[in-house]
Order: sequence, then C-alpha cells, then structure tokens
Amino acid sequence: MCFHSQQSKTAQELKQRFGVSFKDESQFVSSLYNGFQYPKTPVITNKESNTIQLYNWGLLPKWAKGNTIRKSTLNARIETLPEKPSFRDVVTNRCLILVDGFFEWQWLDEKGKNKQKYLITLPDNEAFAFGGLWNEWQNPTNGEILKTYTIITTEANELMSQIHNTEKRMPLILPKANEFDWLNGSKEISTDILLKAEKV
Repeated sequence: MCFHSQQSKTAQELKQRFGVSFKDESQFVSSLYNGFQYPKTPVITNKESNTIQLYNWGLLPKWAKGNTIRKSTLNARIETLPEKPSFRDVVTNRCLILVDGFFEWQWLDEKGKNKQKYLITLPDNEAFAFGGLWNEWQNPTNGEILKTYTIITTEANELMSQIHNTEKRMPLILPKANEFDWLNGSKEISTDILLKAEKV
C-alpha cells in the first residue's frame, strides 16, 4: 500500500511538467506527506483537468457522518472498486496525484521487526502521477466542504514485489502518455513503468 509520498518539485516545475496552471499556487508547499496526517497535496481532477488543486489525502464518501473513515480510504484496491461502498459511487471521479517519490518498507524478517525503508522514484527523478479517485464531502456539523482523494493500488511489479514483500502491492503509477487517458475514463492503461529504489 502507499501511505508516505513526497513532492519536492516547485509549483513552476509542476506546471511545466503537466502543462496546466495552479488554481491557488500560494497554498502549495513542497513536502514529505504522511497519509495519516491527511495532508493537502497537488492533484488534477477530471472535473478541472486544466488546473492543479490541493486536495486532502483520505477520501470521504458523501454518506460519511464524520471524517474518521478516511484512515481506511487512503488507498483503494483497483480490483474491488465497484464493490466497496466508499468507492463505488465515485469510480468515474478520476484524478492524478502529483508526486516525485513514495516510500515503502521491506520486511527483513517474518514478523516485520526489522525493516528497510526505500524511496521509490523514476530513474530521472521527474515528477509523475498516481491514478486516484476524488470526492467532495460536506461536513454535516458545520457545512464545510472537504475535497478529498484516494490513491489506487494494484498488484506489485517485479521490483515492488521484492520491496513490499508482505502484501505485494504498489500504487497505480501512470506512464506520462497515459495520464490524461486515465482522467478521461480509459480502462486500457499501461502500468509498465521503470522505477528506481534507494535505501534511505
């Protein structure tokens, strides 16, 4: 699964890489992201595909009475999206989650008492996109609107199977040529992408 990522590029670098503008550039800060802190991170949605916006990690479905469910919706398995109540109503709400790396821990023993942390990037350290789903949730207590997302996960490739050697999962990393195909609803997305892993 994916619970820790990084975005070290500047707003200008992201605009150039994805060919879009920022909706509110003043709010963007390059950072390391811990999903369990539900940070605002840069995304591009199929609703506004010409702008980068900041959405909270941890999808809140419309029916949620509070925000505690988001600890369980940081990731969504691509194989079961239509079956899960949290995701089945938003499977057409697609987004790109803009990062330039993510972190995974390799278990070095059967119980995971000893682990090795890895940073996973593209070989050239360029920014890239995870495939995701988004939703807007209205807080029933105060009416506040929260814009949220989840990262899609899929079966690990050969490299990630060696690193994420317990569940053998990885985020859905979109090749550059397929990023906007994902936004437009395509189901034929290549996930054959070369990654680099560094011990950290």
